[in-house]
Amino acid sequence: MRYAAHTAWVCALLWAAAPAAANAETAIAPLRGTAGYEDLEGTITFVDTEAGLRIEASVSHAPPGNHGFHIHEFGVCGEDGSRAGSHYNPDDAPHGNLLVDGFEQAHAGDLGNLLVSPAGLGSLIVTVPGLSLSGKSYAVAGRAVILHAEPDDFGQPVGNAGGRIGCGPILLAPASIRE
Repeated sequence: MRYAAHTAWVCALLWAAAPAAANAETAIAPLRGTAGYEDLEGTITFVDTEAGLRIEASVSHAPPGNHGFHIHEFGVCGEDGSRAGSHYNPDDAPHGNLLVDGFEQAHAGDLGNLLVSPAGLGSLIVTVPGLSLSGKSYAVAGRAVILHAEPDDFGQPVGNAGGRIGCGPILLAPASIRE
């Protein structure tokens, strides 16, 4: 219950404070830590742009180092993120780095790594051509973002990034808030 109430509050606050995205489709994923990482938290915002899906991630209270950062199939974070399913991979492509390898050689959810400082803070800003929130081939709204325990080494089949230390469902902003 605490998670749901916090999620609604964070979503309303961020959507209301996003005038640059007023006419663009937007979403947010409130990232929360899984068992053993309860202090981990973050916010990932998504905005559809002409260049692709702009993703801005900010995390705190995370272990230092690189962490695999992926979009997973389902927007459910139960059972320490395992309910989110596998990497989002509608083309049945091999694992890779979507930003470098493209959709033919990487899962649509393969976003590489998020670097966390020794102070436990991390951020990532990237625009991914071809991804969208809804209505296009690679829609991510309603899925989940997962932060993994280890770096993604881009190996097969899923990058050897270890357990799931954070999970956040990707929630679309209602049109009434965006306008």
